[in-house]
Amino acid sequence: MTYILQVDFPLEGPFGDEMAQQFEDLAKSINKEPGFLWKIWTENELEKEAGGIYAFDSKDNAERYLNMHCERLNAMGVSTINAKIFNINENLTQITSGRID
Repeated sequence: MTYILQVDFPLEGPFGDEMAQQFEDLAKSINKEPGFLWKIWTENELEKEAGGIYAFDSKDNAERYLNMHCERLNAMGVSTINAKIFNINENLTQITSGRID
């Protein structure tokens, strides 16, 4: 079963191409996390928010990553972190062409 982790937090920047350049090493490191399947990076420059939608192969791996990620964000001075872990309804997701793997 695949689990989705949704995270967002306040961020003053960078955004867009500058974010891609500055966080490239971070993105590569996320690929090495246990049970990690994929991530969609989210950003809203107008609202000064960023985050992501992650897929993991187990709830334990999603929770483990979330705990580590919150510690990393706290070390960067981010204290407000919104996060939720969801199960995927695979039957409905397949009907709407959602990616499950």
